[in-house]
Amino acid sequence: MFRWIFTLILNFLTFALVYSLHHRLSEVPLLKKHIPQELQTLPPIGKFFDPFKGFWANAEPPVASKKVQQLSLPGLHDEVSILFDDRLVPHIFAKNDHDLYYAQGYVTAMHRLWQMDFQTRAAAGRLSEIVGERALDFDRFQRRIGMVYAAEKALEAHMADSVCRMVMEAYTEGVNAYIAQIDEGSLPLEYKILDYKPEAWSPLKTALLLKYMAFDLSANGSSDYSLSYALAQYGKATIDSVFSNRPYREVPVIPEDTPLDFKPLPVPKQPKDIDSVLSGMAQLLVKTGTTQEKNYPKGSNNWAISGKKSVTGRPLLANDPHLQLRLPSIWYEVQLHAPGCNVYGVSLPGAPGVVIGFNERIAWGVTNSYADVLDLYRIEFKDKTYKEYRFNGQWKAVEMRKEVIQLRNGESVVEEVPYTVWGPVAVTKRPLPNLGLQLPPAHAIKWVAHEPSVELKTFYLLNRATNYDDFVKALEYFACPSQNFVYADSENNIALWVNGRHPLRWKEQGKFILPGTDSSYAWQGYLPHAHNPHVLNPKRGFVSSANQHSVSEKQYPYYLGWDYVSADRGLRINEVLSGLRRASFEDMRSLQNDELNVLAREVLPFLLARLRGSKLKGNYQKAFELLENWNFENNAQSIAATIFEEWWDNFTRSIWYDDFPAPMRYPELEMTLRLAVIDTTARWFDDRQTIEVEDYRAIAIRSFQQTIDQLQNKYGNIGEDWQWWKHKNTHIDHLAKIPGFGTGPLEIGGGSRMVNATGSTHGPSWRMVVQLGEVVQAWGIYPGGQSGNPGSPFYDNMIETWRVGSLATLLFLSRPEEIAENRLLYQLKLSKP
Repeated sequence: MFRWIFTLILNFLTFALVYSLHHRLSEVPLLKKHIPQELQTLPPIGKFFDPFKGFWANAEPPVASKKVQQLSLPGLHDEVSILFDDRLVPHIFAKNDHDLYYAQGYVTAMHRLWQMDFQTRAAAGRLSEIVGERALDFDRFQRRIGMVYAAEKALEAHMADSVCRMVMEAYTEGVNAYIAQIDEGSLPLEYKILDYKPEAWSPLKTALLLKYMAFDLSANGSSDYSLSYALAQYGKATIDSVFSNRPYREVPVIPEDTPLDFKPLPVPKQPKDIDSVLSGMAQLLVKTGTTQEKNYPKGSNNWAISGKKSVTGRPLLANDPHLQLRLPSIWYEVQLHAPGCNVYGVSLPGAPGVVIGFNERIAWGVTNSYADVLDLYRIEFKDKTYKEYRFNGQWKAVEMRKEVIQLRNGESVVEEVPYTVWGPVAVTKRPLPNLGLQLPPAHAIKWVAHEPSVELKTFYLLNRATNYDDFVKALEYFACPSQNFVYADSENNIALWVNGRHPLRWKEQGKFILPGTDSSYAWQGYLPHAHNPHVLNPKRGFVSSANQHSVSEKQYPYYLGWDYVSADRGLRINEVLSGLRRASFEDMRSLQNDELNVLAREVLPFLLARLRGSKLKGNYQKAFELLENWNFENNAQSIAATIFEEWWDNFTRSIWYDDFPAPMRYPELEMTLRLAVIDTTARWFDDRQTIEVEDYRAIAIRSFQQTIDQLQNKYGNIGEDWQWWKHKNTHIDHLAKIPGFGTGPLEIGGGSRMVNATGSTHGPSWRMVVQLGEVVQAWGIYPGGQSGNPGSPFYDNMIETWRVGSLATLLFLSRPEEIAENRLLYQLKLSKP
């Protein structure tokens, strides 16, 4: 009897142990209540340390074999040859378009499957399925702003286009062919850590990825709410003076001498008494924010110079989009070759085609234009059921969309989102976190990305374009986000288009929250594509953009928005390009790494003048001397750069914090600069929270001393620890912030306002220079590696090259036989069964 009981207990304990080793400790019934918070996300220990299927299986050898590997894959129409070069870049040679995109999907999944899966789950608001309730607020935000709805609309449009349908379905087949081959041991490491498995790819996931990027570049940081709140506090005249539609330093993307080549449409007229209506609505706003509006340091540079300025007599094009730095990298490098197509560049893992790149005849790149394509409309609901709202004098029924969010524990949360004629009302019964968009209750989101569009058609056509007309035709299909597309070709043309689907609006429509009760406040359609701002072969011999103001209102009849990035990078790029003669690739690379601080060059003499005579001592005096002798370069070792950047932030905060507290935003940098240089007696210098009446000098001295005190408390006396790179702390986190899978801090200079716009977590995500000609030459780099596997030597092998400002020579092949033996890693041959 005792032996039987002992055996039973032993079996139970064995079962319990095996169960515990194969489940997260936080999911084991008898243990989950006793597991500390920091241990609840640990993977199942038994599975993770399994010597055959656990993390050990993800280790890769330092160098792959150069032998030819053969694979038979269902769904292929013909043979495909894929050459992996010495940087693990695939050069895909296919005999038809279907196989080209099938193979692209296959190799991208081979190197980036987890990233593709995780990003699209995030876009869809499905992270709670993986990590549980701690992602619920994020998922609610994604669902309620209409991210899935937007992707579904985009998918409908893509599926209705025969080319897009073929491309998306072929890519999907390729991804799923790879997923079908992998077993538990070969799963990417993140699946093992987070303890879940991949699901089948679908075209909807590609659409979700595109909309996720669209939100990041067109909606993230929208200021409608915070400006309307400020309007209620100060009135229209004051807001116009500090949040001006025309920046203090106006350096438009489109040169001011560019003539219009179209007949403008009539600009819609403003409704009567609009100022009083907007002011009255602003008074009704509820304070929903407790923190200052977030600053999103996204930007990019691109430019092209004509053959008149280059040493070869042919154009040079450069691009470096600035996005969040992360591992795996946001980009995946690839060459695609098929009949009618030979293109090289970077793709988004999860989307077919090349997004930024070049072919044998043209090159192109993109920056964010910051055009306003999202507005908020105040909705008057009939009651708290949110089922009816007032529109044009009548009660109109909403379309209620149910969003079911699955949790990891098997439970679900149902979100009911009312959709109006304007779009979804994200906040009704419960608030949402500010994840890039401040949303007050009962306000609808009108966003261009909620409407059907076929952005993939643009890249399909760009990849095959041979001339300027082809380029312009391709851009007609690109709706959102609005981008500055730079262009150059082998026929010596250069061009730039501020491109996207731009609403036709009256001036300042959408700068503040609009009434949702009246259709007269609706957008009046969209600008014809030919009316988007553009320039071809300007007299100055170059085109450029750096997220600054798109076009001067003196030359352009339409309103595109008001909220752009400061002019610093644009000024510096134009300054350098204007002085170039017989420029080479090396000049373009050098400019991409330029670290001159234009703001400091303009404002620091004025700030230092306010400190003179203030009897500075000790570290204050030493800091003053460092700034006085500074060359305005934000290089990695500079101590003066650290002092200036912190001083400028404190100076800005000291001026505006008392007048524009949360949830309002501070006025733009251009306005602060204007006060420091021109409006030196402005009332804004006075701190309303003190008894004294402060002036410019008092604020300059106070913020300077505050800066030195803060830095001294953090780093001690002035010394090496004050160096810019140490203070800036550029680092590259893992996409899921898994410890040990990121890197940094990196010894690198620059900053968000420098051409080398490397900040703490954002920076040049891909640097590219293309030299057009009979034979195209190109160079590029991104901060990461082709593999998404932390156990691979190709996971982060390009970071050091990127850090020092170098570029890799891009291997652009016309046929497989051209590859040199020393650059071939291995060859993969795909065939149908």
